[in-house]
Amino acid sequence: MSSIPAPFALLNLVQGAMVSQALYAAATLGIADELADGPLAPEEIGKRVDADPESTYRLLRVLAAHGVFAERQDKTFELTPMADALRTDAPLSMRRIARLMGHPTHWEDWGHFLEAVRTGEPSLPKVRGMSAWEYFGANPEYAQVFFAGMGNLSDLETVPVSQGYDYSPFGRIVDVGGGSGALLAAILERTPQASGVVFAPSSVEAAQQVLAQAGVADRCTIEEGSFLESAPAGGDAYILKHIVHDWPHEQAVAILRNVRSVIGPKGKLLLMESVVPEGNTPHSSKLVDLWLLLLVGGRERTEAEYRRLLSDAGFALSKITETPAGVAIIEADPV
Repeated sequence: MSSIPAPFALLNLVQGAMVSQALYAAATLGIADELADGPLAPEEIGKRVDADPESTYRLLRVLAAHGVFAERQDKTFELTPMADALRTDAPLSMRRIARLMGHPTHWEDWGHFLEAVRTGEPSLPKVRGMSAWEYFGANPEYAQVFFAGMGNLSDLETVPVSQGYDYSPFGRIVDVGGGSGALLAAILERTPQASGVVFAPSSVEAAQQVLAQAGVADRCTIEEGSFLESAPAGGDAYILKHIVHDWPHEQAVAILRNVRSVIGPKGKLLLMESVVPEGNTPHSSKLVDLWLLLLVGGRERTEAEYRRLLSDAGFALSKITETPAGVAIIEADPV
């Protein structure tokens, strides 16, 4: 139990949004990139990133207090492990998600969160006059920031998900809504006897590059299409990663029924989703659930809610495998 008095602990939570903005500023300016070769004085950092030196110092002082950057005795600043993750070329760079979390559009969206709680409906369509997907299409600059940030989170999950389940029994694996194909590529690298299909709208060029870089392009095809309308036939396993959580129950059932209509009697459905723990257990899915409510009306689900969803779509949940990334592999069989 924390020794911090409750009011002060609450204050730390309330002020968390300010820390997000500080991280956004540091990520947007690219400060971590400038420190990659060693410590620098705030004056030099400000000069390199085109920022006021004194303000740069004040920004870094706050972040250093949270373990992001460190101030040395000579008043220069250096990278810490967390600051290193803000570098553009870090192995698991968090720069893109930091730039999304502090983006003015993202903040404007959250400014209408109270309405979503009061109504139980996403507030973004009311504010923007269009759905989130339509808004991304009409605002490509913000869409790039948004999906780059989502890619950051997805990158954290690819290795745990590809290594956290035995895919060797499957001859043909279909990734429904597979985007650029990064997850399927990682799975096929570990499953040399299998072939795959990336099924997603308008992702052919990006998927071709990802599959080629992974050395699995000769075992994988790419099909353009919408999981709202259909799914490719002939798969032994169908994987859907962070697809159904974007949708309310009825639409999620419809998506899964499209898979149910083509899956064989011995096929496997594998949902890669966070499973919300019951009770007071901290879990990232509980925050993401609010984000889904705000933007698209989707939701993260508990095990019981996944059992109901799968049952309504013609599947039976057989197993849940948790991974270190906080996302689970939910295995289901057609019934």
